[in-house]
Amino acid sequence: MAAEISDSVPHVQAKFFTKQEQYSVADAPYSIPSTVSTKELNNIIYSVLCDGDVKEKVEFDFLIDGEFLRTSLAVHLDDKNISPETVIEIEYVERQTAPRPETSLVHDDWVSCVQGNKNLILCGCYDNTLKLWTRDGKCLTTIPGHSGPVKCVAWIKTEGKSDNEPMFVSGSLDQTLFVWRWKETKKEVDCVYACKGHAGSVDCVAVNNDGARIVTGSWDKMVKLWSLVDGTTVAEDSNDDSSGDLRKKKKLKGTSQKLSVRIPLVTMSGHKEAVSSATWLDESNVCTASWDHTLRVWDMTRSEQTQVVEGSKAFFSIAHSPLSNLIVSASADKHVRLHDLRTKEMKGTYTSHTGWVSSVDWSKSNEHMFISGSHDMLMKLWDTRSPKAPLYNLIGQEDKILAVDWSIPDLMLSGGADNQLKMFNYNKQK
Repeated sequence: MAAEISDSVPHVQAKFFTKQEQYSVADAPYSIPSTVSTKELNNIIYSVLCDGDVKEKVEFDFLIDGEFLRTSLAVHLDDKNISPETVIEIEYVERQTAPRPETSLVHDDWVSCVQGNKNLILCGCYDNTLKLWTRDGKCLTTIPGHSGPVKCVAWIKTEGKSDNEPMFVSGSLDQTLFVWRWKETKKEVDCVYACKGHAGSVDCVAVNNDGARIVTGSWDKMVKLWSLVDGTTVAEDSNDDSSGDLRKKKKLKGTSQKLSVRIPLVTMSGHKEAVSSATWLDESNVCTASWDHTLRVWDMTRSEQTQVVEGSKAFFSIAHSPLSNLIVSASADKHVRLHDLRTKEMKGTYTSHTGWVSSVDWSKSNEHMFISGSHDMLMKLWDTRSPKAPLYNLIGQEDKILAVDWSIPDLMLSGGADNQLKMFNYNKQK
């Protein structure tokens, strides 16, 4: 093992441990040269596990105090002010294999937003339409209705209801929000109702876990809360938006279908510039991001702002992980940041992109992993324990990336200004 490396260099005492029991080794200190890197550490673990037998080699990553080792052991210890005189505890985990490109879905214009739901993928485009795809690349339908580019989409959770008629919502530059129902058996889409009230482009939408409420953010700087279940339907009159006939219907442009128009339950002001992203933190609290360089937390039960987090540049996207209860943010300064809103602490900065970071999203099955997309045409896979470099650069987009999504656990999605939706298969560890 370590004896094969020259004994002329300083040695440290190290204990190895893993949470993956099939790869565990004896809990005893090893004397290893301080100059070793992950390659030599892999050889040590492999030789102990195999004990002379020839087996398929498993590659590992190594963590010290929760951070991946990306340099030699000596450099890492020096950077972190860890004494080489102590027994170093080194955790090892099976190395994540590179995501595989799966397919590319071509659209007629920029793909501005995307979200997956089981085996369905919903995209919004700058040609004013939505597209509904299967994950194997079949286009189920193209949905007209908006009179401006579609800027945001989200699936509506419908627990206890039939999966044959899933619902989703879309927001647009035309200042409206539409709620849709996909009728799988008939291969038809119905627009259930429109939500009107914003005075600018509807740039972000987030649906609560109960599927009953949505929050939107707009270029008009406002945050609005809407209900999907109660009777907030109003009439729309071409001359007077305050008409009192609650049963009057509005005709959807381009179709013969009539639908109800809904108004927001609550409108909240506070941001000084466009609201670019929103996410629910729990059943009553929402975090929003804005071009005004701030993240803001809102209590929807009291309709008030409860927290402000200052940044240095415009925020374009945020995502919340229920697994870690952390927020990841994308910014115009090319950095991705990790925030803990409970302690008001910035947990880390992830620097690798060379252009604006336009979109971020968390893994739904791994509390450490997230993806980011940028105007530099790259989607990157990150692990929060590796702040110095991404795990992988996922190439394929031929113009700036506008949206990324990881709602389907084994599928990473990115859409961009090259009119393409890229799909990457994520191989989970054993």
